Amino acid sequence: MATVMGTMKKWSGWSGMFSGMLAVQVFATGQQLLSKVILTQGTFIFALMAYRHLVAALCVAPLAFFFEREKWKKMEWSTWFWLFINALTGITVAMGLFYYGLRDTTATYSTNFLNIIPIVTFVFSVVFRIEKLGLGSKAGKIKTVGAIVCVGGALTTSLYKGKAFHLGDGQHFHRIAAMDVSNSHWTRGTFMLVGSCVCYASWYILQVKLLRVFPSKYRATLITCIIASLQSAVIGLCLDRSKAAWRLEWNLQLITILYSGALSTAATFCLLSWSIAKRGPTYAPMFNPLTLVFVAISETLLLGEQMWLGTVLGMVMIIVGLYSFLWGKRKEMKRLQLAQSNELAEAVPQSVELKTLEPV
Repeated sequence: MATVMGTMKKWSGWSGMFSGMLAVQVFATGQQLLSKVILTQGTFIFALMAYRHLVAALCVAPLAFFFEREKWKKMEWSTWFWLFINALTGITVAMGLFYYGLRDTTATYSTNFLNIIPIVTFVFSVVFRIEKLGLGSKAGKIKTVGAIVCVGGALTTSLYKGKAFHLGDGQHFHRIAAMDVSNSHWTRGTFMLVGSCVCYASWYILQVKLLRVFPSKYRATLITCIIASLQSAVIGLCLDRSKAAWRLEWNLQLITILYSGALSTAATFCLLSWSIAKRGPTYAPMFNPLTLVFVAISETLLLGEQMWLGTVLGMVMIIVGLYSFLWGKRKEMKRLQLAQSNELAEAVPQSVELKTLEPV
């Protein structure tokens, strides 16, 4: 009976975690499709970002107050500086470039670039000597090969189109989205997406420093969202001060703002934090390719967007490369943890070990 209860509890925990990560990918899919539609309709990108992160801040505020209210204290100017850089790099610039790239290309094409962010982060970590390449081990070789395949998939998606085919007509949504993208815009959008990947990778590197000076994750998210909203508003007002660009109405734009702030930012952050606490940092990224698959199918069925052979090939290469990279990374982390535990065991004298086992 105890064995059955244990099995049911284990299955319940696994299914709950799986459902949570699946929900994250569904949120991301809806975010990409909604954003693509409103951006092609002419929504001002910096207004969208300012409102989105204001909604996200309002959603995260109760969590920061409830879980970290005892940690509220006066912060130093250096902490504010790193929070400002965190918002500028990871949200204002990175997300701004991604939105411009999404507007000039397609949701499927843009999502491809999101999946190579771990690879770009890995390259930066090796360049700045935060992480070793590890070619001497099997896991290191697989990780490196996975990174190369992933980059190759991104290049295939960018440079090769091949045969076009459809999964559905989607004429109604196609007319709403007005998704005619010229070759010049496609090239410009690609550069924007590459810049977004570089900014996101830099943001992940900056997290190492930010966690040292400000370890409160909910407060950090709250303050970062507020700063990002202010940054987007300032930049946006410099570019366009017309009332039409900043006006909110009861339309798809407002739905996208509320959806993005509440689900794509606040709810996603909570689910990812829960996943990392339970399963470690490599579990959640394993589900990221599902967003690419969901977006590709949904965009073709609902928006009537063409599916190119090059996009499919690149998508497969990115998924295979990403899983290979994550598998190698996980094996390396396990090997490193095992080596550290062995070193610790050797460093503790036997008499001390026996003493710690004695009853007090």
